[in-house]
Amino acid sequence: MRIAIGGFWHESHSFAPRPTTWAEFLNPGAWPSVQRPATYIPNLRETAVPSAGAIRVAEREGVELAPLAWAFANPAGPVTAEAFERFCALVFHDLAAAADAGKLDGLYLDLHGAMVAEHFPDAEAEVLRRARAILGDTVPIAISLDPHCNLTRAMVEQVEAAVPFRSYPHVDMREAGARAFELLLARIRTGRAPARAYRQLDLLIPITSQCTLVSPMADVMAARTEIAARFGVDELAFCFGFPYADFADCGPAIAAFAETQAAADAAADALLAELRRREPDFAQSVRDAAEGVAEAIRLAAGATRPVVLADTQDNPGGGGHGDTTGLLAELIRQDAQGAVLCPINDAESARACHAAGVGAEVALSLGGKSDGAPLRVTARVLALTDGRFTCTGNMARGNPADLGPTALVAIGGVRVIVTSQKFQPYDQEVFRHVGLEPRDQRILALKSSVHFRADFQPIASAVLVVAAPGPVVADPATLPFRNLRPGLRLRPGDNRAFG
Repeated sequence: MRIAIGGFWHESHSFAPRPTTWAEFLNPGAWPSVQRPATYIPNLRETAVPSAGAIRVAEREGVELAPLAWAFANPAGPVTAEAFERFCALVFHDLAAAADAGKLDGLYLDLHGAMVAEHFPDAEAEVLRRARAILGDTVPIAISLDPHCNLTRAMVEQVEAAVPFRSYPHVDMREAGARAFELLLARIRTGRAPARAYRQLDLLIPITSQCTLVSPMADVMAARTEIAARFGVDELAFCFGFPYADFADCGPAIAAFAETQAAADAAADALLAELRRREPDFAQSVRDAAEGVAEAIRLAAGATRPVVLADTQDNPGGGGHGDTTGLLAELIRQDAQGAVLCPINDAESARACHAAGVGAEVALSLGGKSDGAPLRVTARVLALTDGRFTCTGNMARGNPADLGPTALVAIGGVRVIVTSQKFQPYDQEVFRHVGLEPRDQRILALKSSVHFRADFQPIASAVLVVAAPGPVVADPATLPFRNLRPGLRLRPGDNRAFG
């Protein structure tokens, strides 16, 4: 048996301050860079990406893999037409070459599912359409997805299996890749196409309410498991939606794959009913930065473990640039002794620190490159690194990080990790590589919405989610949408609909 394997990852925020160019795929920070057929398997096998799980299943089952191209870019604005077409030129050249070299029994694609390209709002559906144009309608295709996928009917109709991660933070990426590949093998061996059911929820769920570690999403995912078992479906895919993509199919969706249409429909309807029943629980609020910092200082005074502040609206994993300074300014204003903010993405300031050297004081126009609001400070340089480390946490274990020239600086009693690449702090090694042990700090201020919980919640005495200025707004209803489908509601518990 011979199966092609490739991948294309991007989560697109239609209102983010910067578009996603080809350069972002070439330098993705703490993720593998662009892979080609010769490097795909050796470079991805030990990482946390879904392809790693698929590779392990293929090797266990004695399946010959035909590697294609794979690429990842950090969440940001829509992917430029040039970047989209450059990657498609690579991956479909490789797919055609693989097909010419011998029969392909199937195709596994490691996708995100929330990509918006400038010229294709439903970008993954276009990727699948092009794959089908090469392979035809009889070769099975399976995909793994990030649960922030904006799953569309066009995507579901072109695949034999779609498997999103079950967790947010995403600690089961390998498992999702393995599951998708196993379902692909089953379809190849039986030769039968699955019945499919597709449902959309008429509601956007804020990402701060999507964490699967806590209610209500933890309860929904438990219900998903029970429903899938009750109706005997092969896969009950629930995608939470990425609520910053301005196109018609933005939002949560369900796809059931089963042996019979009746089973697929029943499972999809049951999960949709569960989501509608729990809708009021998804309406959650966050603290403003001033309140959050004051509470963190109060809690830290009596704590033996760090208090974590999550700067959700400048989350680099949701399209933020990781360089806004609202939370930092509040930490300094309130003199949050022992606090460490991670990171400020500012290559210019990092270069200035490296030029000045450890121990020097340097005047910085820190951050604010994406929103035009830098913070002018005098900082003392505490440590300098090349920004390279290997992630060790539950979410990204094995992923290589390259954040470029990096500095640890002190501004009074507040310390800041300044990087040259944007990075969502979901791994403790980002602190250790500048000489800090995270569990020994009083306050950890992290530019993240939820992923930080995978590695930092276990060491935290308390977690406070705060809203300082940034593009990854806690309430997506405040965004100037133009292209959503009529009837889609923008807030849980609010009957007002778009259009």
